[in-house]
Amino acid sequence: MDADLEKLEARAQELRDRIAAIHRDLGRGLEKDYEEQSIQLENLEVLQEIARVAEVELRTVELKLAELKSSAGG
Repeated sequence: MDADLEKLEARAQELRDRIAAIHRDLGRGLEKDYEEQSIQLENLEVLQEIARVAEVELRTVELKLAELKSSAGG
């Protein structure tokens, strides 16, 4: 069970890091070059969806972690 807990904790941290990186990227704003802005805007929707999926998976992993920890303690 400890191995499962460690894998889930590692996955949760990986997801947190990915979400943080996406938010940093989204927070940078648009380039001054219009062609680059066009590419950034095309990628915006994709990045938002990747973040959404990662956040859903993170919630699932955190729920599993909570279940494992409560069953180990109880």
